[in-house]
Amino acid sequence: MEKENTSALHVCEVSGHDASGTGSEKMPFKSTLRAMAAGAAADGVALLVRKDLVEGFKEISGAGRKKAKKLWEAEEKKRAKAAELRAKDAAEKAARAGDDEKRLEEAKNIVLVNDESLGAATKIKIGQGVNNRGKRVAVNGWVHNMRVQGKDMMFLVLRDGTGLLQCLLKGRVCHTYDALTLTRESTVKVYGLLNEVPAGKKAPGGHELVVDYWELIGRAPSGDESFETQFNEESNPEVLYNLRHLVIRGDKASSILKMRSLIIKAFRSHFESKQVTEITPPLMVQTQVEGGATLFGFKYYGEEAYLTQSSQLYLETTLPSVGDSFCIAESFRAENSHTRRHLSQFTHCEAEYAFIDFDDLLQNIEDMICGVVETVMNDPLGSQLMKELNPDFKPPSRPFKRMPYTEAIAWLNERNIINEKTGKPFEFGEDIPESPERRMTDTIGEPIFLCKFPVEIKSFYMKRCDDDRRLTDSVDVLMPGVGEIVGGSMRISDYVELMEAYKREGIDATPYYWFTDQRKYGTCEHGGFGLGVERFVAWLLNCYTVRETCWYPRFPGRCQP
Repeated sequence: MEKENTSALHVCEVSGHDASGTGSEKMPFKSTLRAMAAGAAADGVALLVRKDLVEGFKEISGAGRKKAKKLWEAEEKKRAKAAELRAKDAAEKAARAGDDEKRLEEAKNIVLVNDESLGAATKIKIGQGVNNRGKRVAVNGWVHNMRVQGKDMMFLVLRDGTGLLQCLLKGRVCHTYDALTLTRESTVKVYGLLNEVPAGKKAPGGHELVVDYWELIGRAPSGDESFETQFNEESNPEVLYNLRHLVIRGDKASSILKMRSLIIKAFRSHFESKQVTEITPPLMVQTQVEGGATLFGFKYYGEEAYLTQSSQLYLETTLPSVGDSFCIAESFRAENSHTRRHLSQFTHCEAEYAFIDFDDLLQNIEDMICGVVETVMNDPLGSQLMKELNPDFKPPSRPFKRMPYTEAIAWLNERNIINEKTGKPFEFGEDIPESPERRMTDTIGEPIFLCKFPVEIKSFYMKRCDDDRRLTDSVDVLMPGVGEIVGGSMRISDYVELMEAYKREGIDATPYYWFTDQRKYGTCEHGGFGLGVERFVAWLLNCYTVRETCWYPRFPGRCQP
């Protein structure tokens, strides 16, 4: 995790994030209020604000800084007042402690009995509620939220992964010791009649369970160890990553991860509809795909081996066996990058197609992206989650814009966007870094097929263009808000050309014998691509960082939980 630069703090009103931002240029805050809390209120600390992605960061005006500081001071006063009220509340609670203690002792004598005369309860999942209205049911779940109303009424909201269920406990049912000491995230089993809520009333799923009997299964801690005290939206990102196993129980995190599952399902559905076969490639390998500098190495029974950077080479070998193929598997990159779009381990959706040309490849990628978006948005759960997480999302228009690498270089130079590595205008043969690439993509504001990259900045296996041997039949798919989500190319099909590529890149061809053999035993024109699932999810849901779109993110300095 990057450390905050205390001499200058950055705020991006477009793509910043108050919870996971650090105030650095790469991970800015969302609001000046958060920057003030992080130290910008102090003299000598510069406050740089970016209002759109085209203009870049500019130091806030004196009047703007004064206004932001005034708002921050007002918030500090509110916090102080809130602390005062909490102290007062604590004192009142202490005064009531004696009465509460007596009530708890009396509650221990109340024992609930499951009344068999009410009929047997049907065990259901919360998501099956609509089809079981008017019946006595039994439901297991975690206490997601709870509210006590007076001494004789209590509301619980349970979750079980299939939905949320509001439960009403009245009278004796909410007077037990377990009811009086119930905590969030405890597990319970509730029995009762499931009723549709009256017109004008609201509840998750449109119904409510009137509880006649319930059991405590597992009590969650109270006091200093209670779930509510572990973290909040303002917690330091390190705290949130340390407690990721608890964070994923929250509404937003669980919704993002449910959507991730739907998206992966949609990818599989798309490939199945195109008769593309799924394979399960090895993750422990002895070859590189994207350059040796980003390999995770380990000893494999005394031999050198690596965690795979990509399953592409293995997918190519399956073409003569099962035809067009794909995989959704983990890939690993030992890349010491702290940007919000990089992970050391990510879910890689890769596909390879036989007997195609470059135009076919681009069409396949566009069909897949648009098809997956359509499938997810037409799914009842997907549609609901999209409305919650990114209601302003609009499916990409077709066809995608095609922009050659040379045109992109010219576009950047015409707008005086220099190469941040050289401090000069871009020249042919130079890679386009993330920042200018995203600036271009966000300015154009539509999906881009960035095509035909020079040979020297692409991987050894990429096929050269027939009309310009300096270039490759390669493509990156760039999406506004996230940048590159897909990388693909036609593959070298000629044996001699592949052997020359090994030599050019200084790669020993020996361990690649099984890959090289594809050019000996019936070669064909073929191509494919790799898509980062986390980046795709981040684009679809407008997430600040890909670290939000996987279960347990792995990046430099983070390998737990």
